[in-house]
Amino acid sequence: MFVQPPKDRCDLTPAIKPVPEVAPRRVLFVGNSYLFYGDGLQNHVRRLANEVRPELQIPVGTYKLAAISGSELRDHNIRAYLEPGKLRVTAPFEVVVLQGGSAEATSTQGRAAFEATVIDFDQEIRKTGARTALYMTHAYAPPHEQACPDMISDIEALYVSTGNRIGALVIPVGLAFEEAYRRFPGLRLHKAHDSSHPDLLGSYLAACVTCASLYGSSMDGNQYNYYGAIDKDAARLMQQVAADTVQSFFR
Repeated sequence: MFVQPPKDRCDLTPAIKPVPEVAPRRVLFVGNSYLFYGDGLQNHVRRLANEVRPELQIPVGTYKLAAISGSELRDHNIRAYLEPGKLRVTAPFEVVVLQGGSAEATSTQGRAAFEATVIDFDQEIRKTGARTALYMTHAYAPPHEQACPDMISDIEALYVSTGNRIGALVIPVGLAFEEAYRRFPGLRLHKAHDSSHPDLLGSYLAACVTCASLYGSSMDGNQYNYYGAIDKDAARLMQQVAADTVQSFFR
């Protein structure tokens, strides 16, 4: 039975820290449209990683995304994804990143379903020798009808407590969105039409946080800006927000 964890910050310290020596070349992302908006989170993370760790030379084919629009984590068939060769990756994945539904943290039923699914999926992931990571989603933004100041606190509590329970790395994307909005009130990281999905800059920020968390490397000064599609100054600001968020989260 899931019990809502306390929200005191001292109880939300992630137990698992980034390990720079562990640099995965085969990564699977599992989630919903939050991951495939902005031209695919996995694409941006791989390109950022190849900039900061050029010795890796991660090929396109070993970074995979399994996303179902409007889904919760329990809608996925993790066992099928992990089957050798199923996603045209012959060797086992080294890291599997799990992203839950955007509103799961806001209800008792949703939190229980997320936690139970993560525990089940983690067991299957570990059987292959891979590590589990949890992608902490961002909160809705105004004027979304469900946007509220407490949403990110609920999300953080759910992801950190679940990650600590199974010994998984938590990627603090949601906290980076909050920090970016705090620093730059006029910034837009969400799609204007729904205030839920990330726009391109939001996906870029999420990718910077994910790369910094997976590889233990700062994004500051990274030259990747989606081939000029992202303004260089905006990219630099998002890199700094990502670096500061990751450093603060894992302190």
